[in-house]
Amino acid sequence: MQIDRRRFLAGSAGLVAGIGMTRPVQAQSYGQAVAVDKDEGRPVANMRLPGEIVGEIPALRGVTYVGPREAEVTLYEFFDYNCPWCRKAAADMASLSASDTALRIGLINNPILSPHSAQAAKVALAVQRRLGSEATWRLYQGLLGRPGKVDGPAALAAAGKLGVPAAEIEGIGDSDEVRLALKSQMRMAADLGLVATPSYVLGNTGLLGHPGAKSLARMIAATRRCDRIAC
Repeated sequence: MQIDRRRFLAGSAGLVAGIGMTRPVQAQSYGQAVAVDKDEGRPVANMRLPGEIVGEIPALRGVTYVGPREAEVTLYEFFDYNCPWCRKAAADMASLSASDTALRIGLINNPILSPHSAQAAKVALAVQRRLGSEATWRLYQGLLGRPGKVDGPAALAAAGKLGVPAAEIEGIGDSDEVRLALKSQMRMAADLGLVATPSYVLGNTGLLGHPGAKSLARMIAATRRCDRIAC
């Protein structure tokens, strides 16, 4: 399996450096709009998000979805493949998906930590484009379940196990469609002020950092009952 690392790295670095704000960020608070705690009892940083921007999330290209299309509640995770807390989050996302079959989860790439993360995100978006959400969900679990750095070659190796030649995935990953999809996903995170990875959008609330599976489950249940992360 070969990859033109210079081309892939240069393109990915450009994406990381080139995401600018297209509108003022309206969600800049790092406090708590709603009093909720993490699994270990510490406060979860959260903020109310502008509904008009949140309403644009379903139109984003390349989002990986698991769960029913007509779900009452959708939890969006904005993540980076090289974020240590995203590893714990990935395991908890799998647990939530298995235990709450009425929940819809949307995975949105936000590779802000390094060009390596952007390389991996491009591979994941190529898998999404070629094989769909189920395969990309497996790739997400696999990459975030392994130790070490996650970069383009590592992601291509994992994607190759899904049955598509690495050269084909690399070609899709270098396409304008994938470049624009990744750019739009990163811009959405920036527009919402989601500066931490992982971050979440649940209803019109943004959560900064990973609160844990139990805390997320409580907030999802509250969102169903009263359209807020805590009733």
